[in-house]
Amino acid sequence: MTSRIVSTVAGRGRRSLSRRSRADYRGAVSIFVNVPVSDVERSKRFFSAIGWSLDARFTSEHGAAFVIDEGQYLMVAEREFFSGMIRSGKTLGDPAEVALAAIAFDLPSREAVDALVARAEAAGATLDPVDDYGFMYQRGFDDPDGNHFEPFWAEPDGPPSD
Repeated sequence: MTSRIVSTVAGRGRRSLSRRSRADYRGAVSIFVNVPVSDVERSKRFFSAIGWSLDARFTSEHGAAFVIDEGQYLMVAEREFFSGMIRSGKTLGDPAEVALAAIAFDLPSREAVDALVARAEAAGATLDPVDDYGFMYQRGFDDPDGNHFEPFWAEPDGPPSD
C-alpha cells in the first residue's frame, strides 16, 4: 500500500510528490494518527483483520500502534488514556456520536479499495455508500468505535480537463 503525497496549489491543480522530492522539500516525515477507542483488544483484532501490522514497540495495555505503510501509523488509545493526551482542556468527543475526523488514504486501485473495505466489513465495520466519480473512487467505513476512514483510489492526473 504505497501512498502518494498529494499537494493542491490554488489555481495550479494537483501534483504528486515522490518520496525523494518530499524529502528535499520537508525532510523525513512520519505521521501517527491517534484515535480514541473503548476496547483496545477489540481494536487490535479489527485493525489486524483489515491487514495492518501491529507494532509492538508502541503497544501497551492502554493502546496499540498499527503500521499502515512506511512512516504511516494508526495509534488506538483507550479513551481515558487518550483524554490525558489532550492537555488543552477540551472535552473528548465520542466518535460513535460526533464526527471527529475523516482519515483518508489512497490505495493503488479500485480493487484494493474494495478488498480493504470487504475485510473491514467482515471485521465489523459500518460502511458508507460508494462514491464513484470516475477519476476517483472511495468507500468510507467506521471502525467499531465510530472512527471514520476513507480509503480511495484516484487517477494520478486528477479529473479530466474540459
